[in-house]
Amino acid sequence: MRINCPLCGERDRREFYYLGAADYLDRPSEGASEAMHRYLHIRKNPTQLTKDLWQHEAGCAAWLVIERNVTTHEILSVALANETAK
Repeated sequence: MRINCPLCGERDRREFYYLGAADYLDRPSEGASEAMHRYLHIRKNPTQLTKDLWQHEAGCAAWLVIERNVTTHEILSVALANETAK
Protein backbone atom coordinates (compact mmCIF):
# COMPACT_ATOMS: atom_id res chain seq x y z
CA MET A 1 0.00 0.00 0.00
CA ARG A 2 1.31 3.46 -0.93
CA ILE A 3 0.33 6.62 0.97
CA ASN A 4 0.64 10.07 -0.57
CA CYS A 5 1.92 12.27 2.29
CA PRO A 6 0.91 15.92 1.66
CA LEU A 7 4.40 17.03 2.75
CA CYS A 8 6.72 14.28 1.44
CA GLY A 9 4.87 12.78 -1.52
CA GLU A 10 4.10 9.13 -2.17
CA ARG A 11 5.67 6.71 0.31
CA ASP A 12 5.43 3.05 1.28
CA ARG A 13 2.98 2.16 4.05
CA ARG A 14 5.86 0.87 6.24
CA GLU A 15 6.98 4.48 6.84
CA PHE A 16 3.71 5.21 8.67
CA TYR A 17 2.35 4.36 12.11
CA TYR A 18 -1.38 3.55 12.42
CA LEU A 19 -3.08 4.97 15.55
CA GLY A 20 -6.75 4.14 14.93
CA ALA A 21 -9.98 5.79 13.90
CA ALA A 22 -9.87 9.53 13.26
CA ASP A 23 -12.55 9.82 15.97
CA TYR A 24 -9.65 10.41 18.35
CA LEU A 25 -9.59 13.98 17.02
CA ASP A 26 -13.14 14.60 18.32
CA ARG A 27 -12.44 14.38 22.06
CA PRO A 28 -15.50 15.30 24.17
CA SER A 29 -15.38 18.29 26.49
CA GLU A 30 -14.38 17.83 30.11
CA GLY A 31 -17.17 16.65 32.38
CA ALA A 32 -19.13 14.80 29.69
CA SER A 33 -18.83 11.37 31.33
CA GLU A 34 -21.13 9.38 29.01
CA ALA A 35 -19.57 10.93 25.92
CA MET A 36 -16.09 10.26 27.32
CA HIS A 37 -17.04 6.62 27.96
CA ARG A 38 -18.14 6.22 24.33
CA TYR A 39 -15.00 8.04 23.13
CA LEU A 40 -12.66 5.73 25.08
CA HIS A 41 -14.41 2.36 24.93
CA ILE A 42 -17.06 2.13 22.21
CA ARG A 43 -15.59 1.86 18.72
CA LYS A 44 -17.16 1.12 15.35
CA ASN A 45 -15.74 -1.67 13.19
CA PRO A 46 -16.68 -0.65 9.64
CA THR A 47 -16.28 -3.03 6.72
CA GLN A 48 -15.86 -0.52 3.90
CA LEU A 49 -14.88 3.15 4.30
CA THR A 50 -12.94 4.42 7.31
CA LYS A 51 -11.14 7.59 8.33
CA ASP A 52 -7.98 6.67 10.20
CA LEU A 53 -5.23 8.54 11.99
CA TRP A 54 -1.68 7.76 10.81
CA GLN A 55 1.71 9.32 11.56
CA HIS A 56 4.47 9.59 8.98
CA GLU A 57 6.95 8.22 11.48
CA ALA A 58 9.90 7.59 9.15
CA GLY A 59 9.46 10.90 7.36
CA CYS A 60 8.15 14.34 8.34
CA ALA A 61 6.37 13.06 11.53
CA ALA A 62 3.10 14.69 10.42
CA TRP A 63 -0.21 13.24 11.62
CA LEU A 64 -2.56 12.41 8.75
CA VAL A 65 -6.23 11.56 8.38
CA ILE A 66 -6.51 8.90 5.69
CA GLU A 67 -9.86 7.91 4.24
CA ARG A 68 -9.65 4.41 2.82
CA ASN A 69 -11.63 1.34 1.89
CA VAL A 70 -10.59 -1.42 4.31
CA THR A 71 -11.85 -4.11 1.93
CA THR A 72 -9.84 -3.07 -1.14
CA HIS A 73 -7.14 -0.95 0.61
CA GLU A 74 -7.88 1.86 -1.84
CA ILE A 75 -6.93 5.26 -0.39
CA LEU A 76 -9.53 7.90 -1.21
CA SER A 77 -8.01 10.97 0.49
CA VAL A 78 -5.10 12.05 2.68
CA ALA A 79 -5.12 15.27 4.73
CA LEU A 80 -3.05 16.76 7.52
CA ALA A 81 -4.77 16.05 10.85
CA ASN A 82 -4.39 19.62 12.09
CA GLU A 83 -6.36 20.83 9.05
CA THR A 84 -9.25 18.40 9.63
CA ALA A 85 -9.63 18.74 13.43
CA LYS A 86 -12.42 20.89 14.89
